[in-house]
Amino acid sequence: MAKARTTLTIDEDVLRAVKLRAASTGQGDSEVIEAALRRQLGLGLLEELWAKASLTEGSATKLAVEAQHRTRPRRRR
Repeated sequence: MAKARTTLTIDEDVLRAVKLRAASTGQGDSEVIEAALRRQLGLGLLEELWAKASLTEGSATKLAVEAQHRTRPRRRR
């Protein structure tokens, strides 16, 4: 995956914790921050679920549209 450079303004205590975690795990600050963001955003879980998914994108879309149609109120004519 491509990386993008950014600048953050974070609390000094948070940065200190990042640096401690990075030093204790042998990772860089960016790796620690990215891992924390992925966990907080649920990206790891999504990737795990996508890896286990057996439906094709087309089948999943069809299933979602069918479910949406079943749950929508019917229009009166």
